[in-house]
This record gives sequence, C-alpha cells and structure tokens, in this order.
Amino acid sequence: MPNLYDVAATAREKALLVQVSLGRQTREEADDSLNELERLADTAGLQVVGAVTQRRDRPTPQYFIGAGKLSEIQMACCQTGATLIIFDNELSPIQVNNLDLAIGIRVIDRTELILQIFARRARSAEAQIQVELAQLRYLISRIPVSQRQPRFGGGTGMRGPGESPLALRNAPMRRRIRELEEKLARIQARRQVTRAHRHIPVVSLVGYTNAGKSTLLNALAKADAYVDDRLFATLDTKTRRMRLPDGRAILLTDTVGFIRHLPHGLVACFRTTLDEVAESDLLLHVADASHPFVSEHAQIVRDTLAEIGARAVPELVVLNKCDRPEAQAALPTLQAVFPDAVPLSAATGEGLESLKARLFTLLSPADRSAFPASTRSPSGEKKGPFFPPPAD
Repeated sequence: MPNLYDVAATAREKALLVQVSLGRQTREEADDSLNELERLADTAGLQVVGAVTQRRDRPTPQYFIGAGKLSEIQMACCQTGATLIIFDNELSPIQVNNLDLAIGIRVIDRTELILQIFARRARSAEAQIQVELAQLRYLISRIPVSQRQPRFGGGTGMRGPGESPLALRNAPMRRRIRELEEKLARIQARRQVTRAHRHIPVVSLVGYTNAGKSTLLNALAKADAYVDDRLFATLDTKTRRMRLPDGRAILLTDTVGFIRHLPHGLVACFRTTLDEVAESDLLLHVADASHPFVSEHAQIVRDTLAEIGARAVPELVVLNKCDRPEAQAALPTLQAVFPDAVPLSAATGEGLESLKARLFTLLSPADRSAFPASTRSPSGEKKGPFFPPPAD
C-alpha cells in the first residue's frame, strides 16, 4: 500500500483544525461539520489542540483562506505546538503546497484524513485493495505541478521526447492502479456469479457512519461484528444469516458507513462492495435518532445511494438509539419526517421484535412489490425458491 503520510505515526500527534464556511452554510451546519472533523481526527489517533474558523463568500486561489487568517493560523501553531493542520475543506494540490511553505507545518484536508483512516482500519484483502487504489488515485492527483518543470528530451535510450519528471514519477503508480483495477474486476465477476446462484433474500444495512449498523447486525443475527463509538469503526463487509418469524432465512449485510464529503475516489473504489447494496432486495437505512442533524444525514445517505445506483432499492428506515433522551425528545418530529420508520434501540433490544415483524411483512411472498425490478422475471414475479408461485 502506498506510504501516505501516517497522521498518527507518533503518539497523539497534535493537530489544529481549520474550517472555512462558504456560501449559505449555517452556523449550526458548520459546527456539526467541525465536530465531525474532530471525531475523525480522534479516530486517526490525533490530539486536537484547537480550531480556527473563517466565513467567506469564496476561497482565495492561493491559500483558500485570507492573508489575515493565515497569520492567525501561524500564531495558533506556535501557541499550541501543533505539528499538523487539517482543513475541513477540500484543497487543491497548489493550495496545499502553498500552505505547507507558508506555515512550515504539514497541511492535509478532510479527504486525505478519511483516506488515512480507511488505510489504517481496512482488514480484509478486498478492502485493502480498494483503499490502496483510492490512495494511489489521490496521490497522482495531489502531486503539485510546477509551470516550469524541466522536460527530458528524446534520443537513444530515452523514454521519449517531452517526458516530464512528473510523468516519469507517475508511471509506476499508474501500472499499480491498472493491476488493482484488474483484481477488483475479477472480484466483481466472482460476486456476480455468486449473486446469480443465490436464492435467499438479501437485506443491506446502510446509514451514516456511527449510526449503529454493526450493533444492529449483532442484535438481529447474533453476529460478532466489531463495535466502537468512533467514525468508520468498521470498513469490512460482514454478511450473516438471520431467520424470520416463519423460519425462512435471509442474509443481512453490513456495509461501510457514509459521511458528508465522502471522497468520490473512495466511492468509486468501493463500488465492487457497494454493488452488493444495489443488488439487495431491501435496504435497512439505520439513522441515529439522537443526532440533531439526523434528517440531513439521512439525505446524505440517500444521495450516496443514488450515486452508486441503489436509490431504487426499497428502503426501510430504522430510527436507532431511541433509548437516549435526545432521541426520545425528537421522536415525534422524526416520525412525522419518516412516517414508516421503525424506532428501536439496537443496544438495549427495544423495538427489535417490531423490526422483525416488518421484515417478515416486507419479505413475504405476497408482497412482491417490495423488490427491485432487476430481480423479477419478465412476468413481474420475484425469482427464487423462497417465493413460491401464487396459488391458482
């Protein structure tokens, strides 16, 4: 895997957070995004020593921030002893390079931080391939390009006329990218063969990161999925068998959580895994009912599902963590926003029987409208032995 700078290489490295609020972003939305960035830094093993914020109509081309705020960041780094600066915004390669030179401290953005977390937490071989591919694509795009780079001329034994040092540096990474893409293509082909011979309904758990998907998987299927109160605690897909009240088996699949500004490179590289979501019979959309921005998080999840082509799959919203006081206070409003949602607490088990009953209803042979058209026969009937033919 490429050696991206390990933001947690030293014990509790000190990080300073920087956020620039642009456009119509409200103060509450900006605060929630900054709090989320702090939790991402904690997941990466960093110690957050402060935050600098600024509101602008548009970023500056050179530093993204204004000259006055740049001086404030330099002073804050001296006062706090910060050795790393993390922007809550996406920076261009030139802006990162300019900030590095101006401040004298390494600067990364939200995208690079998420990539680093994924690299540290990927366990399965497939997840490691996906993360390495995303990192390589990111590295190629982030290498600063000088307007006056020398070029190698042509001649005997040379690679060719006009080859720049950047092109020569990128060549090994491009070869590795092709190798990883071929590996993922083979994995996807094997998945398609497996899906073609599968005759058990598949229910995928989707949701914002840290909404409680792994806890719900453990509660429903008696699984042993790793659970931690951190963002992106688990990245590897887990599939477990569950029995419905009538004894029929279904497969529950836990997927990677989504987040605002999820790097598009990660979404593209995890497409072989996320294709499983698009091919599901039903989505359990797990939402954290105790979070003040649960509706916005749900919309981010739905936008990501649309990006991977899974928005047409039937969805059942699960309002998780309803044992918390914040969720109990917000529940009447949330049930108006999500009228068909199932309130529950995966941690305490409250509401699980109601969810199982809803799954039994939605996955019953009589309710074939609950399934995507891609899994139907030309006559509209659901395929597979768990859907017996209608009675004459």
